[in-house]
Amino acid sequence: MTASRVLVLNSGSSSVKYQLLDMADRSRLAVGLVERIGEETSRLVHEPLATGGDRREQLGPIADHEAALKAVAAELAADGLGLDSPELAAVGHRVVHGGTRFTAPTVIDDEVLAEIRSLVPLAPLHNPANVTGIEVARALRADIPQVAVFDTAFHATMADHVAQYAIDAEVAERFSVRRYGFHGTSHAYVSRATARLLGKAPEEVNVIVLHLGNGASASAVRGGVCVDTSMGLTPLEGLVMGTRSGDLDPAVIFHLARVGGMSVDEIDSLLNKKSGLLGMCGDNDMREVLRRAGEGDEAAGRAFATYVHRLKKYIGAYTAVLGRVDAVVFTAGVGENAAPVREAAVAGLEELGLALDHRANAERSGEPRLISPEYARVAVAVVPTDEELEIAAQAYELVTR
Repeated sequence: MTASRVLVLNSGSSSVKYQLLDMADRSRLAVGLVERIGEETSRLVHEPLATGGDRREQLGPIADHEAALKAVAAELAADGLGLDSPELAAVGHRVVHGGTRFTAPTVIDDEVLAEIRSLVPLAPLHNPANVTGIEVARALRADIPQVAVFDTAFHATMADHVAQYAIDAEVAERFSVRRYGFHGTSHAYVSRATARLLGKAPEEVNVIVLHLGNGASASAVRGGVCVDTSMGLTPLEGLVMGTRSGDLDPAVIFHLARVGGMSVDEIDSLLNKKSGLLGMCGDNDMREVLRRAGEGDEAAGRAFATYVHRLKKYIGAYTAVLGRVDAVVFTAGVGENAAPVREAAVAGLEELGLALDHRANAERSGEPRLISPEYARVAVAVVPTDEELEIAAQAYELVTR
């Protein structure tokens, strides 16, 4: 029997999301989440999709990531899907930052793990938790490949002149200051899925991908290859997000420090956790922003207008970067579910070849679909993202070559 299962782990600072997939038919066997790790109110939710069993939930303290993964292993074993199964081919780990070293999925050994640790300064909120998940999983199954799939990897194809910032070159080199981009697994998956939706190969199409969740990013993908993306050294640059500011005059930071007396940590917290939609109107949930705006709330209306204005700017900019655009595609929580966002983002861009079929846009579906009329020169699509499947596919391809 050929091993075809891949366990995908996304380890956060106090959580572990997981999925077990069978790559023989790309099916999901189980999905789950452990949250509030290290607290008395820890929670594990497990859905055994392969057996059709009921969703299970555990409440109670889970001390650390090792205890969390052992609890996950026990849940899987209860469904006959234990980590000791010979059918498990690999464990795929989401790793947020791969720097310039990691531009493809990579089998993890001691050297690779040390390199991922060395990148912690570039992703201090994410890479430490990713490392912890890897260490625990390696201890549980040292005999099977552990594969790191990097959020930054898909964007490594950006040309040097696109990736560099216009600062002193020696300083940039010394401190690894450049544009890396994030959400890469989503942009990779969605750009390829959009090509399939158009009935073409990825190499034949140019796509603008708008990944709009609480974190949001845009990418320009030419022939299946990323040529530009909105996030930069960190996930702070680019689009307006739920709690992040996106593009900002750097001098705002100096002004807040000199005039506002704010510390570096206070400014960091402001721009990453207290800005974006939340900072402008007090809500980072687009559903609430839309509800309030619809009721005439001025702050919510302005926040929505700012959000959409930034989207339009990136659509226009990436149209210029690509030269020819075959599709603009919306994905992730807001992109897939907020029809008013899609409508507002496309409105007024008819000269760029964009138009919406308003009935199709208003319909809800979990399937990839076109929401533009047949006459539109540029297709507008909604394609649900599937980062876990993309991680599993990349990991499985690597270990079965």
